[in-house]
Amino acid sequence: MYTVDILTLFPDAVMAMMGESILKRASQKGIIDIRAHQIREYTTNKQNQVDDYPYGGGMGCVMACQPLGDCLESVKRAREGRIRTIYLSPCGKRFDEADARRLSREYDGIILVCGHYEGVDQRFIDECVDEEISLGDFVLTGGEIPAMAVADSVLRLVPGVLSDPECYENESHWDGLLEYPQYTRPEEWRGRRVPEVLLKGDHTEVERWRRGQMLARTKLRRPDMFALLALSETDKKLLKKAENEAEIAELGAFSCRETVESDIPAVLGILESAREYLRAHGVDQWQSGYPDESSVRADMARGESYVVLAGDRTAAVFRLMKTPDPNYASIKDGRWSDDLAYYTIHASAVASFARGCGVADRLIGYAAEMCEKDGIRRLRADTHRKNKPMQALLTRCGFRYRGNVLVEAGDGHDPKRLAFEKRI
Repeated sequence: MYTVDILTLFPDAVMAMMGESILKRASQKGIIDIRAHQIREYTTNKQNQVDDYPYGGGMGCVMACQPLGDCLESVKRAREGRIRTIYLSPCGKRFDEADARRLSREYDGIILVCGHYEGVDQRFIDECVDEEISLGDFVLTGGEIPAMAVADSVLRLVPGVLSDPECYENESHWDGLLEYPQYTRPEEWRGRRVPEVLLKGDHTEVERWRRGQMLARTKLRRPDMFALLALSETDKKLLKKAENEAEIAELGAFSCRETVESDIPAVLGILESAREYLRAHGVDQWQSGYPDESSVRADMARGESYVVLAGDRTAAVFRLMKTPDPNYASIKDGRWSDDLAYYTIHASAVASFARGCGVADRLIGYAAEMCEKDGIRRLRADTHRKNKPMQALLTRCGFRYRGNVLVEAGDGHDPKRLAFEKRI
């Protein structure tokens, strides 16, 4: 059993808080024992006075050694094991999660001394206190609030108080990071939605998202803590993704519309960036010039060019071809599911600032919505055999591989494409 004794002038107020909820249940199970002791009961004067004027003059009074010392000795006689006596003081070491772990693991109990007025006689501290602890760089009217905070943070780490170690191992400060954001029902509240990754049931992706959020939060809110971290290459990628998601979230809600003249500079910039990305990753797709301004304008004229917006910033571009694609008439090493009418996604690309943030998934979603609105039950796409990110996206979004098709790729470039189809 782990014990906590709080020496205070307000035991009823302390126990009103410490005797509830999780700590109450743990006490009833005999896992912990929390007691608050009235210091005034140990005074030797008729007025039950626990303080007196300070030597040397000054404002206020100082808590005396005698009642504090006698109260502490009484408590110690009733306890066994390794007990640590702590005085809550603005002059103490700043308390943190490492201290909570230390106190919960290295001792069988703690005694917390709550000061008041102008403080406590230094002789009591020198003689009886093992360490001084502060909650931060500020001063309170008494030590009760800090004592309860320290007790709560220590007791929750005692085995059996919480249902599982995971309840605290993934929380703020456990491994030098702040905790990720939490969400519950409903999925949308006042126009704010739960992040899509939390709704898909992919536990691996959820853990990656949470790790990225923890890194980003710590970097933004506690740069002092972030500076102490040794980031792996995976951590760096997750951090970048989380930062991009935060940037996009600040831009505003997503939307999709047809491309207009004023979009062309941004669209061409996105396409060129995607072309460079493919080149850097050894994919010769789009390396013969297509798509370019002329093809974008042609798509616009047919009403087939679309942009995805994050707020008013262009996050992605795509073509939704609404007539049969001649290249899809002949398919090898497989077959289409049927001969129903279909739309095709072509020339899709995501802006560099929006990559890895779910924008590509939204793009597919918008295309699927347009199909459904028009009564089209099939959505097709193709991609280069080396374009693994696009293949992963299509698979993730419900497309099935159907075979191989040939496209116009330009001299010296691979014309073979993997063909995919999604049922709407």
